[in-house]
Amino acid sequence: MGGDSQSTDGVEPSHRHTKDSVDFTSGYEWWLMTEAKKRNPDIKLYGLPWAFPAWVGTDPKTGEDPGSPFQFPQQTADYVESWIAGAKKVYNLTIDYVGIWNERASDSNYVQTLRRTLDKSGFGHTKIVARDGDMAVCKEMAADKGYTDAVDIIGLHYPSDNRDWSTCRSLKKPIWASEEQSSYNDLNGGACWARVMSSHYVVAGATSSLIWEPGGAHYH
Repeated sequence: MGGDSQSTDGVEPSHRHTKDSVDFTSGYEWWLMTEAKKRNPDIKLYGLPWAFPAWVGTDPKTGEDPGSPFQFPQQTADYVESWIAGAKKVYNLTIDYVGIWNERASDSNYVQTLRRTLDKSGFGHTKIVARDGDMAVCKEMAADKGYTDAVDIIGLHYPSDNRDWSTCRSLKKPIWASEEQSSYNDLNGGACWARVMSSHYVVAGATSSLIWEPGGAHYH
């Protein structure tokens, strides 16, 4: 999800630069998702904010910025829901999964608000992945039933097979390596990628390993 910010691979525009403006033609993600569906109608679509426009985290009454997009959870949930709704209405794209905030903080209240908002808007099928970061999220969820109930999938980035997985497994949720990488984009890298996926499944029970980024997934 573009957020009007530099997000590693360049600046990606948001679909809502301001609270009252909506543009579902900005950015390349719409084209990319549409073309992917043409080639494989069964492919799954996963939206993940890497940044948010400045207005998302500001007080809707005073305009003051507390520095967190989770301070006003309903406002942020509505922003994410509008992206999912636009994908469906404009491009007939079903968003299967949505994340919280790439490799940044998560928030129990926000995640629960997002779940309620999606359900109310008819997007109960869209599963929430948390939190696209480290394993600390498992301890946070284990101490908060509401948080756990709102999350469908535990998403971890570059998880180590040598860590203690007991807390994550105790949550009885699917575990993903929601961002991973191999090594070089050649046959050696392909063999390494096979080892990474197999090891994650055998050791951690991870049922999905997603390679970052698309440019590293091409065949040559």
